Amino acid sequence: MTAALSRFSDRWLIFGVWTSLSLLLFVKPLYEMFQLVSRDDTSSHIVLIPFITAWLLYTERKPSQAEGALNIWPSVLFLAPSLPMAFFSLHCESCAPKTRLSGYALALVLLVIAGFVFALGAAAAKSSWFALAFLFFSIPIPELFLSRIIYGLQSGSAAIAEFFFNLSGAPVLRDGFFFRLPKMSIEVAQECSGIRSSLALLILALLVAHFSFRPFWKKLAFVAAGLCMMLVKNGIRIASLTLLANYVNPAFLTGRLHHQGGIVFFLIGLALLWPVYWALRRGETTPLPAAVGQD
Repeated sequence: MTAALSRFSDRWLIFGVWTSLSLLLFVKPLYEMFQLVSRDDTSSHIVLIPFITAWLLYTERKPSQAEGALNIWPSVLFLAPSLPMAFFSLHCESCAPKTRLSGYALALVLLVIAGFVFALGAAAAKSSWFALAFLFFSIPIPELFLSRIIYGLQSGSAAIAEFFFNLSGAPVLRDGFFFRLPKMSIEVAQECSGIRSSLALLILALLVAHFSFRPFWKKLAFVAAGLCMMLVKNGIRIASLTLLANYVNPAFLTGRLHHQGGIVFFLIGLALLWPVYWALRRGETTPLPAAVGQD
């Protein structure tokens, strides 16, 4: 037992050294990443992802999976694509800065996963697949994909907002992303897409689904519900603020609730997700975490 635990700690030490060296190799892109996080709302979640991943790996560790020789060849499957990705990012002078950072981040994530497979084995990687996959949230979304995601959120939010406008009985004329009311007109702009809170809600939905549900279909259903609630809470935000501005006070479109009220509507999204969670939890039993050292 003592020898097994010793090998287990040695494997984690190897992985720790691998990760530290990998971070040193990417120290300049990492510095640029921190600068990006400080100024880009769509990347503000990135700083939390490594800590969440470390916690997930810690809670899912199993010493019995770290036995045997080091796994060189399985790790190559992740190591091989990380090198050309880093090379491409280094020499792609025509790429936008954020796109280059995305390439560096993808290379670093693949390198870290390769180190995990190398030190702890393919079985441990399979057992901790969710934690390792979670690392991909630390990659900035390239503008090419981000613009399409924002456009999708704009379109969905506008459709939901139109539903609530019609439900309220207010006279509203929709023209694409524009809504014309008796006293004003508003546009569902990119800034109104709710991308930041939507990413936070998606990440939270994935974590809750991972720990709360056993069947895959329940995990998928809850995450799908989370994606729907991203649009619903944003549609509620657009419709409610616009109606308040039109019938109560125009300052609602320029006040704190508009610019700093994201947390309020994020909580509304969570409240809307609660019935889905409660329904899917029926028949589920909360699994007890396996003690370290047990098979």
